[in-house]
Amino acid sequence: MPFVKVWLHFVWSTKGRHPYLSDEIRTKVFEHIRENAKQKGIYIDFINGYLDHVHCLISLATDQTLKEIMQLIKGESSFWINKNNLTKTKFAWQDEYFVVSVSEDTLPSVRRYIANQEEHHKTVSFDDEFEGFLKTAGFQKFRDSD
Repeated sequence: MPFVKVWLHFVWSTKGRHPYLSDEIRTKVFEHIRENAKQKGIYIDFINGYLDHVHCLISLATDQTLKEIMQLIKGESSFWINKNNLTKTKFAWQDEYFVVSVSEDTLPSVRRYIANQEEHHKTVSFDDEFEGFLKTAGFQKFRDSD
């Protein structure tokens, strides 16, 4: 049996970054995502977000791919939100997402960062946060050449 521990910090947003995720909806959606992920064998260590996006700390299993995890989480939760009429208009997640690996020694700070999303977004917009992630992870140079 292989022993693997790969931590990933996923970030994705609502379609058009529409603020669908009010406090009430956000709580229901995150509970559902966590339960659905558990049923699918996806280990979510921490999940939180704000009105228009989600942060999720996941431990990747040996038989999982990033694409598969995002399909299982985003696709199923979007279907569930619409089936349960949680929003007034049709809900969708944006296609693009951000994911970066997290080292074991930074897990506590990543968990704190994810936990403090509401406070954080009182002073920083999601657009600025996302651009900061891309720049810190070295993706900015790819976006600038588009």
